[in-house]
Order: sequence, then C-alpha cells, then structure tokens
Amino acid sequence: MINEDLTKQVIPTESELKEIIVNYVGNNLNPEDDEITVEQIVEVFSSEFPEFLLAVAEENWINGYTQALNDVQYVKNNNESNKIHKNQKK
Repeated sequence: MINEDLTKQVIPTESELKEIIVNYVGNNLNPEDDEITVEQIVEVFSSEFPEFLLAVAEENWINGYTQALNDVQYVKNNNESNKIHKNQKK
C-alpha cells in the first residue's frame, strides 16, 4: 500500500541531514521544477543505498507482524471472555 500523499510531498530542508539528502537527490535527478519528493528520495536510496531501505522495511515488517499477532491474541482473549460472560448469564 502506497501513501500517495506522502510520496508526492515536497521535502522542506529542516535539518542538516535533510538538506544533504535533498541536495544529493536534486543533483542526481535534476528535476525541472527543482522540488524533491519523498518518492524521489526513495528512488535514489533504492538504487544507491538499498541496505538502508531494506533495514527499514525489515523493521516495519517485524513491527507489523508483531502487532498482528498481538491483535489476534487480543481478539481471541476477548472472544473467550465474552463466552464466559454469556455462560454466566444463563
């Protein structure tokens, strides 16, 4: 799932690191409108520093998988709790 709003967002340079990255991407891609988007930064990182994006993707995958397991356990516990309460009402 791609967040279109985020990937098309123009990046302001608020820190030294952002400025370095935006300038680097701008120099590599040389866009006509002189604006750099997150999508363009990801494009350059994927070709020149894929290990960084892989590390971020792996961390996000692990966090998402862990959250899914926690959600399953929560739903399972709530379903069991609801069954107990229904049986007690009878």
